[in-house]
Amino acid sequence: QVQLVESGGGLVQAGGSLRVSCAASGRTFSRYGMGWFRQAPGKEREFVAAISWSGDSTYYADSVKGRFTISRDNAKNTVYLQMNSLKPEDTAVYYCAAEEGIPRYYSDPIYWLGSWGQGTQVTVSS
Repeated sequence: QVQLVESGGGLVQAGGSLRVSCAASGRTFSRYGMGWFRQAPGKEREFVAAISWSGDSTYYADSVKGRFTISRDNAKNTVYLQMNSLKPEDTAVYYCAAEEGIPRYYSDPIYWLGSWGQGTQVTVSS
């Protein structure tokens, strides 16, 4: 399995932008589909975005479509989540996940059976 470490979280005003990163080490990163999830206090972990091993296919939650962009650099073993037009409701701990192939039910975190990072806090102030 790969080991994942998120970074880049922080405090940003509503309407601002932030990019979070997830660095992978261990097994061959390019074999893995990658996902971003988030969890706000008192809420369940929810799907944000996912990207195939090649980067050719991307998937987004309706709540972030058009505002967030997932990308990956296999040479750097890193996946990114560019977040624009941030809203206070985007405030959460953001987690990345790895799985060999994109799970069929990719929006459900229980199907990401590979690796998870420790999370990075994103706070959007109004």
